[in-house]
Amino acid sequence: MFFIFDVETVPDFDFIRRVLNDQDSDQELLLEKASEELARNKSGFLPPMYHRMVSWVGLWIENTGGPKQKVAWSGEDEKEGLKQIFDAIGTYKDFGLIHHNGKGFDIPVLTYRAMKHGLQMPVRMHDYDIRYRYSRHNVDLVDEFSNYGASSWPKLKHLGQLIGIPFKQTGEGNEVLAMFQRGELDLIEHYCYEDVMATYIVWLYHQYTAGHIPEDQFNNLKDRAMSKLEEIQSGPPT
Repeated sequence: MFFIFDVETVPDFDFIRRVLNDQDSDQELLLEKASEELARNKSGFLPPMYHRMVSWVGLWIENTGGPKQKVAWSGEDEKEGLKQIFDAIGTYKDFGLIHHNGKGFDIPVLTYRAMKHGLQMPVRMHDYDIRYRYSRHNVDLVDEFSNYGASSWPKLKHLGQLIGIPFKQTGEGNEVLAMFQRGELDLIEHYCYEDVMATYIVWLYHQYTAGHIPEDQFNNLKDRAMSKLEEIQSGPPT
């Protein structure tokens, strides 16, 4: 079994205030300061340590590539959300992971936030065949397409454009904070689900391109996944 997942976050303003020793700036100004002082990239996007989780979506798939079960959470009680994703991940003993930049962002976020809330992650998350960079049990599409850093890595949205599939119809990652501030948790989860389905579809294309699944199986799974993606994109929660 494989667990395809995505985590949505917002800045942890309380933690950022402590790090910057700034209790007076409003959130907008604080975020500007944090982007200048704490970000390690030109975009100003904060490293995983400075985020808190507000939603996650996971999709269990069989070893044959067929989808089995969707699980999800969104809310303001981060500790409860962490408990739920760890319980979900622990459903199967010998699972693998599939994600887009999960090694660089999502998994570190889960680790930092588990530390903050005094929680234990599933033991499997720290097994050698999950932690080992070249493991086939922890598939990061960023690694797959960049040849483990030898080349530049693509955005998920651009991978969709390459194969002619319109990803990112619900929102963009930089819109999550605004959604959260408006209390639109259902919309954040919906956006997260779209990302998971996009990741699943790209993974299917990669598996087929690499010769790991036959054409008839690929076409069947891709068509089913595309139908679900179109359903997600056509009906955001109101």
